[in-house]
Amino acid sequence: MSAPLTSSVDAPIVARPVPPRTFWGRALRHRSFVLGGALSLLVLASALLSLVWTPWSPYEIDIAAKLRPPSAAHWLGTDSFGRDIVSLLLAGARSTIMVGVIAVSIGLTFGVCLGLIASAKRGWTEEIIMRFSDFAFAFPAVLSAIMLAAVVGPGMVTSIVAIGMFQIPTLTRLTRGSANAIWAREFVLAARASGKGKFRITIEHVLPNILSILIVQATIQFALAILAEAALSYLGLGTQPPQPSWGRMLNDAQTLLFQSPMLAVYPGAAIAVAVLGLNLLGDGLRDLLDPRLARER
Repeated sequence: MSAPLTSSVDAPIVARPVPPRTFWGRALRHRSFVLGGALSLLVLASALLSLVWTPWSPYEIDIAAKLRPPSAAHWLGTDSFGRDIVSLLLAGARSTIMVGVIAVSIGLTFGVCLGLIASAKRGWTEEIIMRFSDFAFAFPAVLSAIMLAAVVGPGMVTSIVAIGMFQIPTLTRLTRGSANAIWAREFVLAARASGKGKFRITIEHVLPNILSILIVQATIQFALAILAEAALSYLGLGTQPPQPSWGRMLNDAQTLLFQSPMLAVYPGAAIAVAVLGLNLLGDGLRDLLDPRLARER
């Protein structure tokens, strides 16, 4: 005798919650971040490689080998002094990154501190700091470098100080504006009601909440510092010979544009790659560190 048929009810399908992707999981899916990071790492790797190895010495002059075309010995040829182009590009990356890192560090250190003080103190303190920032905007990096060169002479230190000073007011205004928005938040008001002082609130609550904005801005300022360093070196106010620099390479190539135009293309392409990489990296970090944009992705 056959068993009676029983109706079976399918068990309900319970959707499992999708675990949130980690920062690096989202970063690897972001095209701007990946491309910008790859280009920035390429420039950084070139600078680090120049510390231990270059195909030829970037300081050695060989007039007999000047303006040679690309070959097995000189992959990109030689310049008007017989120096290897690849070696100059590698050593120039080191100079550019060193100037950019130090200049941005100066801008971040003083700009963030002044912006946080202006936001926390308010009143006359804020007014004095912001008017100082407005005054500093009147002295771009090139003008500051010209004045410093007239006093202490041109050089890498001159370009670092000039670029760093120009970045201070930009970062001061950004920090102050971002910090003011945090000071109006409820958790900061609760911290003030609990008896915390302004310095402690700034360190524990304000600075951590604007750190992502500062990181993104630092990458953009780094790209601007590279452009400024190249411009100052091109004008003869920055890195001085025999130290290689992309701006100096452009300066040396300007008289040979019709005879050997590639001498200007190589350092120009290097500057473009570095600036493009940092800008793409900054755009990617902005999307990844902003909670609203991160949720949309």
